[in-house]
Amino acid sequence: MIDFRYDTQLLIEGKNLSEDDINDYITKNFEGDCLLAVGDDELIKIHYHTNEPWKVLEYCRTLGEIYDIVIEDMDRQSRGLKG
Repeated sequence: MIDFRYDTQLLIEGKNLSEDDINDYITKNFEGDCLLAVGDDELIKIHYHTNEPWKVLEYCRTLGEIYDIVIEDMDRQSRGLKG
């Protein structure tokens, strides 16, 4: 069984971005696992497993422009369906 259904990935482009601040905020405010927030102060890649990817997108949009958004349904994938 999959605890967190959606593999959420995106890029954030902005100014004065902080991997640590983003990591801390997501960890404290959104239930999920397998968080990666990597990059520099102008571009961060996010990877996160969660059941509410829209909340992650809403937060990330407050930090800058978001793009290359991919949300895959890991539950469907585990059943051999398109995710």
